[in-house]
Amino acid sequence: MSRVLPTLQKRASTLSSTREQRGMLGRVPVALSFESALQGAGLFPLTATGIDIFQINVGRKCNQTCRHCHVDAGPDRTEMMPDAVMDRCLEVIEATDIPTVDITGGAPELHKRWRELVVRSRAAGKHVMDRCNLTITLLPNYAYLPEFFAEHAVHVVASLPHYRPKGTDAQRGDGVFGESIQALQRLNALGYGDPSTGLQLDLVTNPVGTFLPGNQAGLEAEWKRQMERLYGIRFNRLFTITNMPISRYLEFLEESGKLNEYMERLVTAFNPAAAAGVMCRNTLSVGWEGTLYDCDFNQMLELSVDPRGPRTIFDFDLNALAHREIVLGPHCFGCTAGAGSSCGGATA
Repeated sequence: MSRVLPTLQKRASTLSSTREQRGMLGRVPVALSFESALQGAGLFPLTATGIDIFQINVGRKCNQTCRHCHVDAGPDRTEMMPDAVMDRCLEVIEATDIPTVDITGGAPELHKRWRELVVRSRAAGKHVMDRCNLTITLLPNYAYLPEFFAEHAVHVVASLPHYRPKGTDAQRGDGVFGESIQALQRLNALGYGDPSTGLQLDLVTNPVGTFLPGNQAGLEAEWKRQMERLYGIRFNRLFTITNMPISRYLEFLEESGKLNEYMERLVTAFNPAAAAGVMCRNTLSVGWEGTLYDCDFNQMLELSVDPRGPRTIFDFDLNALAHREIVLGPHCFGCTAGAGSSCGGATA
């Protein structure tokens, strides 16, 4: 099944610590700080506007090892959300009116209680999103996933770097593209990607190189034409995401001598409109161990929510968290460059 890039298995065990990563970013000589950029746009301090999305990272274990992965996930990772944290997440889901539950990982489906999380969230009336790498659905023990998705009307958000094999396999390993196409065809056969069924299938793409994503609307139109023409595949939306200067991608930038250049590109492309719509303003991210974060990217840098409010799921307070001040860093330029970037694509 899915191939693992051998060189990245080694890198996963030697990846710089989050403190070292924050240090790398802090040493980059940029024209202005992210706080200064927000002040110039009239957006500082940046505050939450509510909690519309309850994002849960259930663990780091994955059946793939990808070059761009900001989670540093892979088959060798053992971090998985313990029962006490999962129980508390479910309590919050069932007791609040937060409309969307966004489940991510690693490959979130590998968690032993993933199905329970989906079923109970749907029973609570939530819109459930699952961030799927597609190839997981071809593993023997997970072949049930497409039908399970459809039965519970799970919104599948599937990552695919490119609609051609070369661009995808370069990031994910030889053969991953072909397996991803098989998985998408299975989802289409169940009605995913067909607007009349209500079964939503969105694709996520990020640049293969050190540049910003193209226009999301234009790329979506191109992808829809090409995916239909080449593979007979339909999907609803395409999300474009900027490669964030953290984790494996940060290591790549540092080792290739391109970190300063890339950060300068992000800073120069700062867009106030994109900054106003960043996902941290309406999202709360829960780490596998129960710590709360403003977004999935802050989670990977271990920048938990503002210490003046609740910092773990066990101290959850909806009102306090819905109006918290967002914790910032140089990596935030990645979400505000050009048309912006978020787990839901462009923000401007």
